Amino acid sequence: MHSQLSPHRAVRADLSGPYGPIGALRIRGEGPIALLVPGYTGSKEDFAPLLDPIADAGFDVVAIDLPGQQDSPGPSDEASFLPAPLGQVVAELVGKLAADGRPVVLMGHSYGGLVSRRAVLAGAPVAGLTLLSSGPGELPSGGRRAVLELAEPVLHQHGIGPTHDVLEKLNASNPRWQTMPAEQRVFLRDRFLRNTVAALVGMGTGLRGEPDLVGDLARALRARGTPCLVVCGAEDDAWSPSTQRDMADRLEADFSMIAGAAHSPAMENPTDLLATLLPTWKTWL
Repeated sequence: MHSQLSPHRAVRADLSGPYGPIGALRIRGEGPIALLVPGYTGSKEDFAPLLDPIADAGFDVVAIDLPGQQDSPGPSDEASFLPAPLGQVVAELVGKLAADGRPVVLMGHSYGGLVSRRAVLAGAPVAGLTLLSSGPGELPSGGRRAVLELAEPVLHQHGIGPTHDVLEKLNASNPRWQTMPAEQRVFLRDRFLRNTVAALVGMGTGLRGEPDLVGDLARALRARGTPCLVVCGAEDDAWSPSTQRDMADRLEADFSMIAGAAHSPAMENPTDLLATLLPTWKTWL
């Protein structure tokens, strides 16, 4: 079973960021750079099953924590965690990584996709953009959005720990959670507790309020000749596969749906995800 604890060769690295070091996992190489951006409540470890294969394909692979996540400090104001300001952080990081002339392929998962497209709109010099299990704008009505709306007042009134307790009670009836190895549960608990209230509320606000910017992104990609790929799990329960396919059409982007996966293809079916990502990325370079 794949998880955030899947073994890999990447080493911890700290990259320069506006609020302090940006925590990263990196396998250095001489080839093009693949920069991987996680989603809400996520971290660089969400890409653990992908790191070695991407490096073996000739990439210098870098998976990061967004500010306020895991090993990356963040600011104290909630507004700094919206997609636009976080996109500026990622755009600046892309610029630094690309400074030696190597191309940078950018991939954002879920909320990280909203952030990554903002980075491109902010001028990030990317050789290609992959939106993984992300959508055209705010998270639609459904179970995931309902959890956000439930969690926000608890976060404001009681903080991180009690909020995690509420989420654990909700997870008690989740079959996937019930079968999860104990060490993975411990990792997820410890990771959640390392978030700040500002980060969780700010990103939650972004997930519930980000406008549809597909038209703006399509124009930016077209003007720069930047290719794009949209990928999702066939059973995605955040933004539906049909919504993501429509987004790909509007972006004039390639689209791929990963069988046997829901919202986290990197964990649920990394083999098929890699079979889509790597050949596509190589055509961009």
